[in-house]
Amino acid sequence: MQPNKIKLAWDERRAAVNVFLSTPGSFTAEVMASLGWDGVTVDMQHGVNDYSDLVPMLQSISRYDPAPMVRVPWNDPAIIMKSLDAGVYGVICPMINTAEECERFVGACRYAPRGYRSTGPIRAVFYAGTDYHDHADETVLTFAMIETQEAVDNLNGICAVPGLDAVYIGPSDLSVSIGGSPGGDQRAPDVMERIDLTLAAAHENGIKAGIHCMSAAYANEMVEKGFDLVTLSSEFRHMMASANAMLAATKLTRN
Repeated sequence: MQPNKIKLAWDERRAAVNVFLSTPGSFTAEVMASLGWDGVTVDMQHGVNDYSDLVPMLQSISRYDPAPMVRVPWNDPAIIMKSLDAGVYGVICPMINTAEECERFVGACRYAPRGYRSTGPIRAVFYAGTDYHDHADETVLTFAMIETQEAVDNLNGICAVPGLDAVYIGPSDLSVSIGGSPGGDQRAPDVMERIDLTLAAAHENGIKAGIHCMSAAYANEMVEKGFDLVTLSSEFRHMMASANAMLAATKLTRN
């Protein structure tokens, strides 16, 4: 089975770097996949992508070596299993607040007896290899998003769920859940305290921890803290930042 580049990064004892794709388009997916990321994630939660967008984007990502991933819109076994059958190598699931919700999520990603995933990897076998069924459970990564105070209160139970590979912090929702303001690269002490608690709980339970970042500077800080995966925003954000910078630097009047 084709290896998972994020897992290879972890085997090399380094943090993995991931990017989100928020907008549909196989060409954009192809371009982003060519740049050297460890993972490229199609965002079906807050991005404007759906399943009909996911498949051609995965086909484009597959021309290169990053792990093709998805953030599903919700903890729904139907879309989780369809995404896996399409060939994703990692699933990021939002709003996991309890161990029971985490068990439901992980179970949808694992074949029996480890879970209840239905067998039918229609595209996955073409991308991953004909031995897909034999190796999928140890190759596909499961990320439970920690985004609320309830999730922080239940960290040990969530992190101890068998088959969970990592937690993934959504700093904006986490801030909002405790009365703070939305936004990435959170530095408020009460948010940072919960970020540190999540990182510690993950490592104490022998799993990895990832976090969503809006800048390379913040990502570097999170890697120094010990995070195992950092997401550097999305292609949409990168496009806006680059365009705004070029527009601001362009002189429209003559000397």
